[in-house]
Amino acid sequence: MFLMMTGQLTICDATSGDVAALAEIFAHYVEESTATFETEAPDAAEMARRRLDLVDGGYPFLVTRGANGRVLAFGFAQRYGPRAGYRYSVETTIYVRHDCLGRGIGSALLQALLTECERRGFRQAFAVIAASEPASVVLHARAGFLPVGTLAAAGWKHGQWIDVFLMQRRLGEGNDTPPDGAPVIAVTTR
Repeated sequence: MFLMMTGQLTICDATSGDVAALAEIFAHYVEESTATFETEAPDAAEMARRRLDLVDGGYPFLVTRGANGRVLAFGFAQRYGPRAGYRYSVETTIYVRHDCLGRGIGSALLQALLTECERRGFRQAFAVIAASEPASVVLHARAGFLPVGTLAAAGWKHGQWIDVFLMQRRLGEGNDTPPDGAPVIAVTTR
């Protein structure tokens, strides 16, 4: 169980009781922004399924609560790609209630998410960010993510082509050492 308190905020594991709030927060971004390329907002049942899939897969799914217990943001990590070779790399996702932006909630949540990913043994974190969302780029840069590429016109939403920025941050020992239990293969050159 993950729990962190910062001032008036509590960051903890999301529960099944949070899924309506998760759906509400995410619906704004689906319907009103280009932060996600989804075009139909998932309902609470779908958010419950997504949360459970990630948690059962060993990935963190966190929420930030205000002093009154209201969910103000959520964030999660998921495997970066479906192949086994990606098992130590995660893609991070953060969504803050649209009426709570600019209060440091996203920064605190992202930092907690990265800490939890490191605790679970993940070694690389990636962020896939719509270029139309510069605040998200800044948020990730402040958390130590570096730009690694741009996918030009990768998405189409709200009548426009949108570039996607890829950012990366090492977690823990990164690629300096093999993951726990992984065999080390000696490579020789002649």
